[in-house]
Amino acid sequence: MTAALHVREDGPPDAPVVLLVHGFCGSVRSYDRLVPLLAEDYRVVRVDLRGHGATGGHTDLDASSQASAVARVLKDLGCSAVTAVGHSFGADVVLALAEQTGLVERVVVIGQAPDYSYATFPPGHGLLPWVGGPLRLLASVPLVRRFGAEFAATSPAMDRAILVDRRRVLAARPLDVQLRELGLPALVILGARDRLYDCAKTAARYATVGAQVEVVADAGHSVASTRPAEVALLLRKMLVSGYDG
Repeated sequence: MTAALHVREDGPPDAPVVLLVHGFCGSVRSYDRLVPLLAEDYRVVRVDLRGHGATGGHTDLDASSQASAVARVLKDLGCSAVTAVGHSFGADVVLALAEQTGLVERVVVIGQAPDYSYATFPPGHGLLPWVGGPLRLLASVPLVRRFGAEFAATSPAMDRAILVDRRRVLAARPLDVQLRELGLPALVILGARDRLYDCAKTAARYATVGAQVEVVADAGHSVASTRPAEVALLLRKMLVSGYDG
C-alpha cells in the first residue's frame, strides 16, 4: 500500500482553504516564506508529493496519481472547497485535482509554461533520468550538495517522470488547454526572468484561454520563494475579489 502524503497545516481551521503544491524536487518547505503571509486569514494546506520530501516513495508519480492522493488528504481534512496553487509540476497536479474532483474553486499556476515546446533546460538535464540515482547517493559531495536537501530527498524515479513522461503528456494536452476545458477562475503568476520558459510566450498562451496573468519583475522560476510578498498580494486579490476570466 502506498504511504500517505506528508501534510502541513497553518492558519485558522475554519478559514477558507488555500492548497499549496510544490514542484519537482520541492517539498512543503518550498512555501515557507509565503505561508506566514497567508496563514492569518486562510487555512493553508501543504503536502509533500509522492517521491518528494517526507512522503517519499517511487511509484504513482504522475500528475493524475498525485492528484488522487491529494484529494484523499483534502477529504480526510474535511476540506470541501479549495483554492489550489501549484508551482511548476505542482500546476499539473492541481489541474488534475480540479478535473478529478469538485473540490477546486479556483486554480493558480506559478512559474509553469503550458508544455515543453520552448523550454530551455540546463545543460546535461537529459542525463538526469540515468544519473540522478548515483547523484543522490553522492549527496554529501559538495558539487552535489549544492542542489540541496530537497534534491537528495526526491526519488530518482521522478527524473524520468518529469523529463521524459511529462514531456509526452503535456505535448498531448498542454496546461493551457486543460485550463480552458476546466472553465474555472484561473490566475497565472510568472517570473519575468524565468530561465526555463520564455515569460512572454507563456503569458500570451495563458491569456488566450482567459486566465489572469501577472508577471513579477526580477523573479525567476521559483517566484513564490523569491518574491513571497508579491505572490501573497496577488493571491489575496484573487481570494477577495476573484478572477473570473
